[in-house]
Amino acid sequence: ASKSKDTAKENTMVKTTFKASKMDCPSEEQMIRAKLEGMTDIKSLKFDIPGRLLEVYHQNGHEGILAALESLRLDTKLISSETTEDVDIIGENHLQRRVLWQVLAINFFFFALEIAFGLIAGSMGLVADSLDMLADSIVYGLSLFAVGGTVVLKKRIAGIAGYFQTALAVMGFVEVIRRFLGHEEAPDFLVMIIISVLALIGNASCLYLLQKSKSKEAHMQASMIFTSMDVIVNIGVIVAGAFVFLTGSKVPDLVVGTIVFVLVARGACRILQLSK
Repeated sequence: ASKSKDTAKENTMVKTTFKASKMDCPSEEQMIRAKLEGMTDIKSLKFDIPGRLLEVYHQNGHEGILAALESLRLDTKLISSETTEDVDIIGENHLQRRVLWQVLAINFFFFALEIAFGLIAGSMGLVADSLDMLADSIVYGLSLFAVGGTVVLKKRIAGIAGYFQTALAVMGFVEVIRRFLGHEEAPDFLVMIIISVLALIGNASCLYLLQKSKSKEAHMQASMIFTSMDVIVNIGVIVAGAFVFLTGSKVPDLVVGTIVFVLVARGACRILQLSK
């Protein structure tokens, strides 16, 4: 009888909710996943990044989980811990994989499109936006590739991706400075606007797919935040193209390019945190 009780206790699913005040983007989500990867009693993680909340479905106590989260210095506090029914982990993971693959494909396609036409049009705004799309693709790719892998492999992949993205941002800044100091002609505003409108449609499609999933789990809300920022960047490039048309100056394009490269560099720093 005692053995049966112990077995039932071990099989009990517990839902523990934490509030991480400094969890505000996909990079923090990846940090948490990497940190908790080795805990075999954890069955599922549900992230609510806008609300800064994390739900952990696990067996046994939550003390070790809290200690691991506190080591990340995300200002984590325990909200509640209660027994609950099991969750459909396999079904949720399948949905997440499918949506992430679709979003990854869209992002990578528009990365290739924007960087090609950005170079043709001489627009740093388009080139920078293409690298931002590539950065998103890297994050989504890491999310998919890392599933089932070891913690060491995940950190190694994150390190390579982070350094690569940093290199792209640095090269972008150098090119912006060169064009600002040089005698470059104003970029082709028509190409800037047309390609950015197409990229805007692509990001809107990503948002639709993410919202259609109606999931608060694994990367879904985080991906919405990422894609919403991409929509703002697309609009910024469109506006820059309009100002290039009105002023005949290259400055609006370079300003937008600089802002986007700052976003790419910031994302690179957060990805590099995963490799530590």
